[in-house]
Amino acid sequence: MLILTRKINEEIKIGNDITLKVISLSDSVVKIGIDAPKSVQVYRKEVYEKVKEQLIAASKSSTQNKVDLQNFKIKKVL
Repeated sequence: MLILTRKINEEIKIGNDITLKVISLSDSVVKIGIDAPKSVQVYRKEVYEKVKEQLIAASKSSTQNKVDLQNFKIKKVL
């Protein structure tokens, strides 16, 4: 695991297409802005785990319940 220290408005680049920016800090909360192409799916971990569990359950089910991943995507702020 790479651990980096950043201040407000400082950024981290991942490859050529993804930028993480520290937006604000307060108490024990850090707000991070993520700029990534629409083809890259970005989820909070707890949402990702829930989607993954639902997909596993649906694949085991004989009725094959559909999970719409679009409902779980983080909306980009312009």
